[in-house]
Amino acid sequence: MRSFPDRVRHALMFEAIGLAIITPATAWLYDKPLLDMGVVGIGAATLATVWTFLFNLGFDHALRRLHGHARKALRHRLLHSLLFELGLLVMLLPPMAWYLGMTLWQTLLLDLFIVAFYLIYNFIFNIIYDRVFPLPAAPQRQPA
Repeated sequence: MRSFPDRVRHALMFEAIGLAIITPATAWLYDKPLLDMGVVGIGAATLATVWTFLFNLGFDHALRRLHGHARKALRHRLLHSLLFELGLLVMLLPPMAWYLGMTLWQTLLLDLFIVAFYLIYNFIFNIIYDRVFPLPAAPQRQPA
């Protein structure tokens, strides 16, 4: 299992790098003011940071309960990314539509672009993170 400071580092790094990439890209692609996309991005990143921490903690606990460890195979990483982004989409869509003055449908299309980016980014970021900051070795169990 990862430590609390490691989970904080993970969440902050993930959001900072993602925000630096996606904010100017969405402002340009959707012809929205950079400031508006920045406000949406910061609000979404704040919520996503909390969600990242809570979701990763819960996902790791579920893996540990189901498999006895928190190591992620490829299928776990794919499920992790999909469930994470689905939860975030449900939480973000209404406030984004309101702030940007868009319909829910227009905002969903915008958000699908963002989700597609973050699905790929989440997958790649977590593989790199796990290699740069590997899980601590599990304590050896003593035979009874």
